[in-house]
Amino acid sequence: MDQPDIFCFQETKANPDQLTEDVRNPKGYHSYFDVPKEKKGYSGTAIYSKIKPEKVEYIMGVPVLDNEGRLIAVYYKDFVLLNVYFPNGGGGPERLKYKLDFYDEFLKFIEKLRKQGKSIIFCGDINTAHEEIDLARPKENEKNTGFLPEERAWLDEVINAGYIDVYRHFNPTKAQAYTYWDMKTAARERNVGWRIDYFFVSPDLLPRIKKTEILSSIYGSDHCPILLELK
Repeated sequence: MDQPDIFCFQETKANPDQLTEDVRNPKGYHSYFDVPKEKKGYSGTAIYSKIKPEKVEYIMGVPVLDNEGRLIAVYYKDFVLLNVYFPNGGGGPERLKYKLDFYDEFLKFIEKLRKQGKSIIFCGDINTAHEEIDLARPKENEKNTGFLPEERAWLDEVINAGYIDVYRHFNPTKAQAYTYWDMKTAARERNVGWRIDYFFVSPDLLPRIKKTEILSSIYGSDHCPILLELK
C-alpha cells in the first residue's frame, strides 16, 4: 500500500500521550484522536490526514455517540468523512441495546449533515455483516451478535436512505471477501471470516469513486485494511 492521503483507524486502545512521537505525529500528516471519556485503554479512533481539514469534531452532542471515543468527523471542502468504531453487541442485552441506539443516533446525525448539503463518507468497523454473502458461516451465526436480524436491518435502513456500500456496489456477487477473522481459531488461514468493515458514501459521491479494495494480504490485526480511492 502506498501513502494514502487519509488513514482511518478504529479500536486504537491508546491515549495520544502513550504513543511515540512518530506514531502520534507521523511526518506529512495531521493527526486526530478520539478516546473514551471514562474507560481508558478501550475503544478509540484516529485519523491521519495529509490535507488539513476545515473542521474536526469529536463531540456530536449525543451521549451515546460521544462517550466511548468511537467517532471522529473531519470536514473537507467537498465532503465530510466520519471514521467510526461501531459498538460490538456482545456482552448481554445492555450492550446490544447500546449498539442499536448508537446505530440509530449515527444515522440521524449523518442525515442532518446531508440536509445541510454535505456529501458524506463514513467508514470503519460496523461490527455487523449485512447479507449471507458477507460471512463464511451465516446459518451458524443467525442468533449471534454481528448477524442478528435487528443489526442487519439497520444496514438496510442505511441503504434505503440512499447510502451506498461501496465494495458491494462494485462487487455484487463476490463471495469469500472478508475483513475480519477470529484469531483464536486461526480462521484467517482458512478464510472463515466476516465482512464487517465498510465504506459507505452518499449517492452524489458515487461518480467520483475510482477504486475500492479489501487488502486481505496485509496482516497485523484480526481485521485487514480496506481502501477507497476518489477521483
